[in-house]
Amino acid sequence: MRRLLMVTGILLGLICGASAQTTPTPEAMTAARNLVATMKLADQYRALLPAILLGLKPALVQDRPEIERDYDAMTTTIVDAFMPFYTTMLDDVAKIYASNFTAEELKQIDSFYRLPVGQKLLERSPIIAQQSAQISQDISRKATDELRIRLTEALRKKGHKL
Repeated sequence: MRRLLMVTGILLGLICGASAQTTPTPEAMTAARNLVATMKLADQYRALLPAILLGLKPALVQDRPEIERDYDAMTTTIVDAFMPFYTTMLDDVAKIYASNFTAEELKQIDSFYRLPVGQKLLERSPIIAQQSAQISQDISRKATDELRIRLTEALRKKGHKL
């Protein structure tokens, strides 16, 4: 019983210590918010709203012109309803950065992104990510086809009918 209490106490201490380490410091949060601003994430999140509204439109309008007119008129005022989500996204991303980097590291990352090469990286990152994803899809498809052929042949050699 005594050992069980001791082990439980140690585990609780480790768990409490681990959770305390993941809580970002106020300094790290400030640095993370600055980084989020430098990375222009606010602009990226603002760009989400038109896409969200465009995606909702067919389901709500249902090819009815009278509803479409009202929907289009309301979209200009809906921005205010989006603001809490927008603010939450920015703050949550700042928390992620602040939980993964120290305040000093965040300041260094922010300094990099303020350089011309950092701005170029931010500008080109979406294109690079898209191109990288395409490469990954293409290679995965080729690998899957090749693996299917090899595995089918190997299983047939073992006497399985496929």
